Formats: sequence, C-alpha cells, structure tokens
Amino acid sequence: MGISGMTNKSRRSASEKKGSITRRWIWNNLGIIGLVLLVLDFAFIYAIQSYYYGASEQYLSTKLSSVTGVLSRYAQDADSSFSSEMRSTIENFSDKDKMELMAINARGRVVLTSSGFTPAEGVSMPDYERAMDGEDGYWMGKIDGETVMAVCVDISDINTEYNAIRVVASLEQVEQTVRMYMLVLSTVCLSILLLLLVTGLYFIQSIVRPIKQISATTRKFAKGDFSLRIESHSHDEIGDLCVSINQMADELSNTENMKNEFISSVSHELRTPLTAIKGWAETMCLEPDPDTVQRGVHVIVNETERLSEMVEELLDFSRMQSGRFSLQCATMDVLAELGDAVLIYTEKAKRDNIRIIYQEPDMLPFVYGDKNRIRQVFINVIDNAIKYSNPGSTITISAEEVGTMIQVTITDNGVGISEADLPRVKDKFFKANHTRRGSGIGLAVADEIISMHGGMLDITSELHVGTNVTITLPTEQHSRKIS
Repeated sequence: MGISGMTNKSRRSASEKKGSITRRWIWNNLGIIGLVLLVLDFAFIYAIQSYYYGASEQYLSTKLSSVTGVLSRYAQDADSSFSSEMRSTIENFSDKDKMELMAINARGRVVLTSSGFTPAEGVSMPDYERAMDGEDGYWMGKIDGETVMAVCVDISDINTEYNAIRVVASLEQVEQTVRMYMLVLSTVCLSILLLLLVTGLYFIQSIVRPIKQISATTRKFAKGDFSLRIESHSHDEIGDLCVSINQMADELSNTENMKNEFISSVSHELRTPLTAIKGWAETMCLEPDPDTVQRGVHVIVNETERLSEMVEELLDFSRMQSGRFSLQCATMDVLAELGDAVLIYTEKAKRDNIRIIYQEPDMLPFVYGDKNRIRQVFINVIDNAIKYSNPGSTITISAEEVGTMIQVTITDNGVGISEADLPRVKDKFFKANHTRRGSGIGLAVADEIISMHGGMLDITSELHVGTNVTITLPTEQHSRKIS
C-alpha cells in the first residue's frame, strides 16, 4: 500500500472516530436508561396483570362462596328438594350477563348452566380436575379464541348428586384494560427515551462542536499557524478550555516571535565578533606592523571573550531548559563577588563614558550559595545596565543587610523599559530594546539562578528615566534554617 493509501486510511479512521462520544453516550447512558425503563415497564405490566387477574379470581370466588352458602342451607333443609333448588339457583343466577354458572354432576358432566346451553362433550375443565384433587380450583385460558377465567368449588360433601359448581367469566374487558395500561406505559417510556435522546444529543453536540473546533484549531497550531482563535459562547468548563487554548496560542505565538527574534539577534551577535576577528586576522596577515598586530590581537581577544560569554550563556540556558542546571553551593562572601563584577566592568564603563558609583558597605553576612553563579548574575545585571545606558549616564551599585536578607541594588538612568514590556523582561528570548546588543536570555538565566538560591530578582523601570534592579538573597544562617 502506498503512502497516499495509508494517509486516506488514516483519514477514514479519524472520520469514523468522529461522534464516538455520541455513540458512547447512546450505548452507555441511553442504553442503560432504556434497559431500566424496559424492566420497569415489564414489572409494572406484570403487577397490573397480577392485580386485575387476582381481583377477577377473588370476585369469582366470592360469587361461588355466596352460591355455595345458599346451597348448603338448602341441603340442610329436609323438606326441600336439593335438585330443584340447584336448578333454580343456577337458572336465576343474578350475574348471568357477566359470567356463567355451571353445576357438575357426580359423573363429571355439566348438567346445568345459567345460560341454558350445555357445553359439548369432552371439553377440558382443568379447574374442576384440580378441585376434585383437593387443590385450588382455578384456571385461565382460551375457549374458542376468547380468554376466560374459571373457578370451581367441590360440593360433593353437601350432596351426592352433584360434585361441584363452576363459574366461568370472560376476561376480554380485563385484558383490554391491561392492554390500555401497557400502551400508556410504553408510550410514557418511549416519550422519556425520546426526550432523553433529544436533550442528550443537544447536550452532547454542545460539547462535540467546540471539541471539533478545538481539534481543527490545534491541528493548525501543530503546523505552526497561531493566527486562528476558538470562538466560544459558553461560560462553562468548555468555555474555560477555549479561553485557555486561545491564551496558549497567544503565548506560543509570542514565544515563536521571540524565538525568531532571538535567532536573529544571536546570529547578529555572533556575526559581529566573528567579522571583527576575521577582519583583523586578515589585516594582521597583510600588515605585519607590530602596532597593528598588537591592536588586532587585543580586538581578537576581546571579541573571543564576547563569544565565549555568549556561548556560556546559551549553554546555561540549555541546561536550565533540560533540568541539568546545578549549583555548587558553599559559604561565600557576596561583597567579594560583587566587587569583582564591578571591577570587571569599571574600565568598560569608562570607555563608554559611563560612571559607576559603588557604595560598598564595610561588612555583610555570608551567603550559602554558588559564588560563580552569583558573580554571573551580578555581571549580567551590570552588563545590562551599561548596555542600556547612554554616554554620560551614571550607574549606582549598593549592598545592604535587610532583616535576614542581603539586598543588592543596581540603578541606572539609561533608556528604561516601557510599562508594557516590563512584565516580560525576564522571559526567555524577550528583548525590550532591539537596538542594543544581547541575546535576550541573560535576565532569564539570572532570575533562575537567584530563584534557586531562595532569593528574588525584582526590576522596576520607567521609559527614558532608568531602571532599578534589586537582587535579594537570604543570609547563610537564614537559608540553613529554611533548608
């Protein structure tokens, strides 16, 4: 099978899976509810049938008990003829329009009926046979296609000429009533199922439609197109999900833009020193003048150092992203590392006509941390202060003990950061000012280092006024207590 065939098959499989939530709901929820309703329907119908058939049997038994009582009194009267009384009782039966009363003689034949018609020979009478066996003389069945109920009572102990009396009644009206209840119950159950199906499908579609839209939109996101947004008019969990995905798309779009800017910026940052190194190397080859060689070596060393710092910054960022960024902590002197960082950038600041004022305190408590990483933070922040300051600016650096924390403040009166960009200056790849050199990950690395030490890196700034960076670190005694 070719690639196109496999693709088409995958698409067909994906399309077949569409609506699977609807199918699962129908089979699981609606199927169970339908089964429950069916069981309840049958149970209710069975209860109705039992009630009506039981009531009919009770009614017939009551009628037979009344007739048996009358016959018992006749049997005790010596002056009366039992046969004539039996005939009179059956022929004058008051409910002959509703049921038929029968007298069965000692040979098991029906000899008297309230209707005047004697049943044909050989007609089965299960109720009579049961009554003669001492059981409950009850039977329900069909005669000539009509459902009937028969109840028989043994009277052989009253008179030897007759064995039993029997009453037979049609159940057509009872069955009609039962069928009516069955129809009503079935209609109610079907109406409930239909209502559940309609409301359920509407509810499921209210979930499936946004999910399909989410699926289509996220497929666009997977291809790198972050321009689409999901429209949601609901204020439930689905609406919250749509809002979250839109926010995610915004962040991905911003990250993608920052990544592209980062690549462009890093490419430019790498190109500049490489161009300088290559240019001066060619110049040194063509003009072996000692002064030219010395200047060239000096430029090459400086640009190589810039490249080394940039590569180290990128490596640190890579370690942060992969979770392999670690600290080598020990007791350290913050003032020593801050002083080294200030010393490193003092000459550079002078060359750029920028003044550094270092307000060094006499003594500060020790800090438990990685001195190389802390110095790296100071270097990054001071380098940023110089980078974003104009000639003639001033950078003020101070350090002090505040409670159980050591606070280092670096303030400049440079270009500043706008209010819109300030919350994002510590994000990876973000650069507030693209006219200045830098990769956009220095502050992200610095913030991560300070956070790993249990401190904070706070930035306040105002555009065209300046920036204030406050680095807070716990003292060794305080950090030991926390750990």
